[in-house]
Amino acid sequence: LDVFGTREYGQDVRTQNITAVSAVANIVKSSLGPVGLDKMLVDSIGDVTITNDGATILKQLEVEHPAAKILVELSEMQDQAVGDGTTSVVILASELLKHANNLVRQSLHPTTIISGYRLASKEACKYLKENLSQKTENLGRDTLLNAAKTSMSSKIIGVDSDYFANMLIDAMLSVK
Repeated sequence: LDVFGTREYGQDVRTQNITAVSAVANIVKSSLGPVGLDKMLVDSIGDVTITNDGATILKQLEVEHPAAKILVELSEMQDQAVGDGTTSVVILASELLKHANNLVRQSLHPTTIISGYRLASKEACKYLKENLSQKTENLGRDTLLNAAKTSMSSKIIGVDSDYFANMLIDAMLSVK
């Protein structure tokens, strides 16, 4: 708050936050997936980086807006915890916020929206576990190797994916 400034609150601030978050998500959205586009980033001293990795793109951004900064931090936490999925988590969070904002405009209380998101998360996990998961005993080694290679294909390990995939499957099967 500036000495002669005004304080903004309510729907105007929410809209500004959603706009800032959407701008960050739109920057990385086109780099998602196997046909994702590369981005050419030029920093303040002229160094050029070409990448389609969401974490790298977001680290290079100089984000000022508080809500957008939280989205960048969310991406960093995803990268530290899992090592992948940074673009997906930014896009998903952005879309959830957009839809929550629409619900607030329809006079739903934010606490009710959060409760709904938590319930939806529990139900989604339950559905995945009951309908889409398979026991590894039912899968052959070749299927497990292909799954391991696919999950490592976008990172540095991709070059040696055969070696690491076999190591991973051996470790997984020995734990049973």
